[in-house]
Amino acid sequence: MSLLLCVKLSPSDIYSFFRIGVKTIIISASRRTDIPAFYTQWFLNRIRKGYCTVFNPFNRRQVSRVSLLPQDVDVIVFWTKNPRPLMEHIVELDARGFKYYFQYTVNGYPPQLEPNIPQLNTSIETFSELASMIGAEKVIWRYDPILISNISDYDYHLKRFAQIAASLKGKTKRVVISLVDEYRKATYKFKKLKGQTINVIPSNELNYFKIGELMKAFSELARDNGMEIYSCAETVDLEPYNILPGKCVDDQYIRRVFGLAITNIKDKSQRPECGCIPSKDIGIYDTCFYDCAYCYAGTIKSGQKRRHDIDSPSLIDRYETSP
Repeated sequence: MSLLLCVKLSPSDIYSFFRIGVKTIIISASRRTDIPAFYTQWFLNRIRKGYCTVFNPFNRRQVSRVSLLPQDVDVIVFWTKNPRPLMEHIVELDARGFKYYFQYTVNGYPPQLEPNIPQLNTSIETFSELASMIGAEKVIWRYDPILISNISDYDYHLKRFAQIAASLKGKTKRVVISLVDEYRKATYKFKKLKGQTINVIPSNELNYFKIGELMKAFSELARDNGMEIYSCAETVDLEPYNILPGKCVDDQYIRRVFGLAITNIKDKSQRPECGCIPSKDIGIYDTCFYDCAYCYAGTIKSGQKRRHDIDSPSLIDRYETSP
């Protein structure tokens, strides 16, 4: 006697079933620079060509060819402080069948720390418009990093976070926070800020009682405004304040939002505290024009702008590989 079991599968379940054994490709665009803000036309050209090339930031002789064909790319993760240049092209991404979400940083720092970022009210307006276009679940708010200084103390962050959270209520489902890390490039910038009488408090000198109070308040404010709150690559345990360690490239989030069952293996190329799953970053360090005081990715180097070509397969110079 045989038994026939009928199970109703959703389209996403069927997609995931037939993708078993298929290599996951997630495009990160980009942790290394702000592609939506400064390199939208290059990105669109590469999407239309179906590939780009990326050199190893530690060895330019190692060049990778990255497929940007819709059938090869599971998800694109955009990292930005201004998606406005890309927004008018969202319809093309949709028409080509891409899945994507945005990690959108809105800090509202003083210009001494974020000299070239759009004004806070402009960022909030753009965030709201983007959420209306693609859905609040696909736009993640980053309040990141939390830099404690004489012009951005604990009370400053409490008021600023509360202001932004209230403004973004209903426009996002998740907020990501982290304390500032003292990368080599950032530490150099912090020393230069002292000449402007701006003193950044090093991580080993933070008042962790005040940090705890701040995190508790952030957690309550996030939930009051309908947001999950997670930390990003944080060495400090924030779980006592109901802030769980997060993944910016998150398999569970991707399954929930897009219905894709993908790997949960940690990206070994990221630092130990980072929980992200693997992705392919198509950006290049030292090509961002924002010049934020805390940035680990560097800012535009002398001559880098001239080396960018919107028709090149690579973001700067012309790195080509065989198909």
